[in-house]
Amino acid sequence: MKIKLLPLAILCGSSALFAGCSDSDKKPAKQVEVPKEQGVTEGTKIAVRLLETTDLHANLLNFNYFADKQDDKVGLVKTAALIRQARDEAANSLLVDNGDLIQGSPLGDYMAKVKNLADGEVHPVYAAMNTLNYDVANIGNHEFNFGLEFLNEAIDDANFPYISANVFKYDGDADASNDEPLFAPYVIQEKEFKDTNGKVHTIKVGFIGFVPPQIMQWDKANLEGKAIAKDIVEMANLYVPKMKKEGADLIVAIPHSGLEVSAKKPMAENASYYLSEVEGIDAIMFGHSHANFPSASFEGFTEHGVNVEKGTINGVAAVMPGFWGNHLGVIDLTLEYKAGSWQVSDSQSSLQPIYTTDENRVTTATVENDAQVESAVIQAHQETRDWVNAPFAKITSPVNSYFALVNDDPSIQIVTDAQTWYTQKIVKGTELDGLPILSAGAPFRAGRGGADDYTSIAIGDIAYRNVADLYIYPNVLKVLKLNGSQVKEWLEMSAGQFMQIDTNNTDVQMLINPDFPSYNFDVLDGVTYQVDVTQPARYNAKGEKVSDGQRIVALKYQGQAVSAEQQFLVATNNYRASGGGNFPAITADKIVVDSPDENRQVVADYITYQSSKNNGQGLNPAADMNWSFAPVANVQIHFTSANTDDAKAYSEQFSHILPTSKINEAGFAIYQLDLTQPQ
Repeated sequence: MKIKLLPLAILCGSSALFAGCSDSDKKPAKQVEVPKEQGVTEGTKIAVRLLETTDLHANLLNFNYFADKQDDKVGLVKTAALIRQARDEAANSLLVDNGDLIQGSPLGDYMAKVKNLADGEVHPVYAAMNTLNYDVANIGNHEFNFGLEFLNEAIDDANFPYISANVFKYDGDADASNDEPLFAPYVIQEKEFKDTNGKVHTIKVGFIGFVPPQIMQWDKANLEGKAIAKDIVEMANLYVPKMKKEGADLIVAIPHSGLEVSAKKPMAENASYYLSEVEGIDAIMFGHSHANFPSASFEGFTEHGVNVEKGTINGVAAVMPGFWGNHLGVIDLTLEYKAGSWQVSDSQSSLQPIYTTDENRVTTATVENDAQVESAVIQAHQETRDWVNAPFAKITSPVNSYFALVNDDPSIQIVTDAQTWYTQKIVKGTELDGLPILSAGAPFRAGRGGADDYTSIAIGDIAYRNVADLYIYPNVLKVLKLNGSQVKEWLEMSAGQFMQIDTNNTDVQMLINPDFPSYNFDVLDGVTYQVDVTQPARYNAKGEKVSDGQRIVALKYQGQAVSAEQQFLVATNNYRASGGGNFPAITADKIVVDSPDENRQVVADYITYQSSKNNGQGLNPAADMNWSFAPVANVQIHFTSANTDDAKAYSEQFSHILPTSKINEAGFAIYQLDLTQPQ
C-alpha cells in the first residue's frame, strides 16, 4: 500500500480550480485572472444553503457500542435524513464535513486496528458519505491518529475532495517558500445556482480548510519527520487572496477549530474568531470543540461581535453543529449581485437536532434512519459489534466513572495500574530501573458527552468494548522523567477541574468547573495527596498561571513528603507527554520511554495477565483511594453525575457522596459532597 501524501489528482478535474493542480501534481499551475460573469442584473439574488457535519468520530449508526444498544442521540444515519430534508427545502445547497471522522467509536478502531483496509477497499465512513454527495471535506486532528498511510488509504475512496491549508510536507529545511502542502489547501468548484427568479448562474465556490497546528504535539509519533503545521490565520491570509484572484465568488472557511475570543496568539488551537477578520471569507463552518453555535452558551461573546440570534461572528455567517452527528449545521445565505460581484447580503445560521428531549427527559428521534446510509455500513457495523462483544477476561468488582471527578475511581485505577505494570517491565534492567514510577490517568467518560456518557462495567466477563469504554482514544504510552516540583505542578494544573469553594458562603456552590475538560483531570497514582478546594486554582483550563494558589497538599511518596528535586518516572500517553492540555513543564523533551504500544492495548494485556494470574477468577480493579479532598466544613457543595439507579446505588458506598432529589435541565442528577466526612 503506497502512501499518497499529496492527494491532489482528484481535485484537478474540470469542476475544481486549484492553483496546486498541474499535469505533474507538483508544480503550481499558472494563475489566470478569471473574468467575472457578464450580463447579470444588478440586485439579482440567490439563496444558498450551506450544510455541515463535524466531529462524527465514526458514529455512523444510531448505536452505542459500549452499551450494545440503540442510541438515537448519535449517528450519521440520522443526520443524513436531515441533510436530505434540508436539500429538498432549498433550490441551492452545498454539503461539507469538518473532520474528526475516522476515529472515535469502536467501529473506527475496528477498521484501523483489526480489519485494516486493503488497497481499494472502501472504509465504511466513506461508503456512507458517498451516498450523500458531499461537496468537500476538511481534515480534523484525529484523522492523524492511525498514521498517514491509513489516512490516505481511507480517504482515497471518498467521492469528494479533501482540503487542509496549514499542513505541509516536511522537507528538512527552513525555507518556507518551497513548502509543499500535504493536502490541497483549498478547492474552487463551479456550481450552477438558480436565482430567486429561476434563472441559472454559474457561481465559483471556494472552500478552504484548517486543522489545529497542535497535531504536531498530539500525533508526534505519526507526523514527526513527515509533516509540519502552520498558523491557521496566517495561512488564511496567504490563500484567501489567491482564491479571490482565481475567481472565487463565495469563500467558505472550514476550520477544525473552536471559538475563543481571548487575545490573538500565533499557532492558536481555536482560531475561528480571528478567521472572521480575514477579508474575503464569507462563511465559517467550524468544529473541534464539540459545541453548538449558534446557541445560548455563546451569549457572553456578544461584546466581541458575536450574534447568537443570526449566528454571525463579526458579521460573518458561522455554524458549529455539535458532535457525533447530533446536529446538522445550516447556514442560509443570500447572495446579491452588486457593483459587479456576488456579495453576501444576508444570512441566518441554525442547528437542526436529530433528537428532542421532553420535560420528562424522554428522548425522541426527530427523523427515521436514512436507508442508504444504513445499508452502506450494516455489515461493518455487525462485524464491529461481534468484535467488541467477544469476552477475553473477567473482573471481580464493578467499574464505573460516575464519581471520577470527585473521588478516586476504579475506571482510572485500572488504567493507571496497567501503565505502571507495563512501565515496570519496560524499564527493568535499564538505567531507569529503580526510579519511583507514577502513573497518570483521567476520566474520559464523565459526562462530557451528556448525562449518559459514563463508564459502567458489571462484574464478570470483560470484552474489548469495555476496554474501549475505559480508554476511548488510540493513544500511545509514553514515560516522562520529572522531578517532584514538576509532579506537583502537574497536579496543580489538574486541580483546575474544581471551582474555588468559599467557606463563608452558605449558599449551594457547584464544584466542577464546566470549562475544564474532564480528560485533563489527571490523577497521579503512586503518590498520595489532598486537594484543598478553598484555595484559588493555580492554572486555568488553558494552562495559564492565574494565581499563586497551592491546592495540592500533603503530597507524599511511600509516606514521605515529596521533595522538589526527587526524581520520578511518570507513565502517561503521547497526547499529554507532547504538551497536550498545556500542562506546566510537560514537554516531549522529557520523554525517556518512547513506547510503541497503545495505552488501550496495555490495559487489555494487563487485564488478561491479572485475570489468568488469579486462576481465572478475574481482576479486582478497586480504587486505592490515593487522593482525597482536604476537609471543608459548613458549606453546601454540589456536583452532577448520571441519573441512574446504578449511580445512586454506588454512592451508598461513600459517606461523603449524597444523592439529592434534583435533576438539572440537561438530565444530570445532582449530588451533594460532604467534605466533613471521611473519604
